[in-house]
Amino acid sequence: MSFLNRLFKIGQAEAHSAVNQFEDPIKMTEQGLRDLREDLDKALHALAEVKALAIRSRNDAETARSKALDYENKAVLLLQKANRQELETAEADRLATEALTKKTQHEAQATRAGQDQEKFEASASQLNQNVQQLKQTISQWDNELRTLKARVTVSTATKTINQQLAQLDSSGTVNLLERMKEKIATEEALAESYGQIANESKSVDQEIDKALGADGSGQAATDLAALKAKLGMQKQLGSSEL
Repeated sequence: MSFLNRLFKIGQAEAHSAVNQFEDPIKMTEQGLRDLREDLDKALHALAEVKALAIRSRNDAETARSKALDYENKAVLLLQKANRQELETAEADRLATEALTKKTQHEAQATRAGQDQEKFEASASQLNQNVQQLKQTISQWDNELRTLKARVTVSTATKTINQQLAQLDSSGTVNLLERMKEKIATEEALAESYGQIANESKSVDQEIDKALGADGSGQAATDLAALKAKLGMQKQLGSSEL
């Protein structure tokens, strides 16, 4: 049956979506459910029609049996009238025979209608089983749809996170960050090294100044005497003293 084919299609939707990214398992399941509901509507319509035929056959059988009984009663009345000499015997026999013929015809109609009724009721029973199966299947896949939606939500979120992690690793962002951290550490070490060198140079100058004198006055006096000698100021000072 078509609804079984569609059910098979629904069952394969999730597997197919893993192979073909253009197939949405949720949309396919929803479409499958719509197809099943269409089948259910058709089955319900067919069930209603068959039940109507069974009801009509039952009514026809009852009407035919009622008419057959009526014609039998009429034949009895005709014979009774003839027995009372209210009607000629020959005429009564002729009419009673016609009435009994009608009775036989209606009994045959009642039999055929009864047989039709049985057939229609059997078909209706089978259709009703199909309807109940469809209802059960739709209810089951309604529940499955809710589960699939939850699973798709989780799988989509997981896929997105995994893709981001994969892209992060493949793009070398982590390696870049590691290189930047290493470069910063190198710059910090280099800065500390220059600071140590500067301090060492300053310490040497301080040691030299200390060896020469805290204020450097000895060198300054020597430099002053040399300057005066160059200018002849020593000779002038000697003459004035004499």
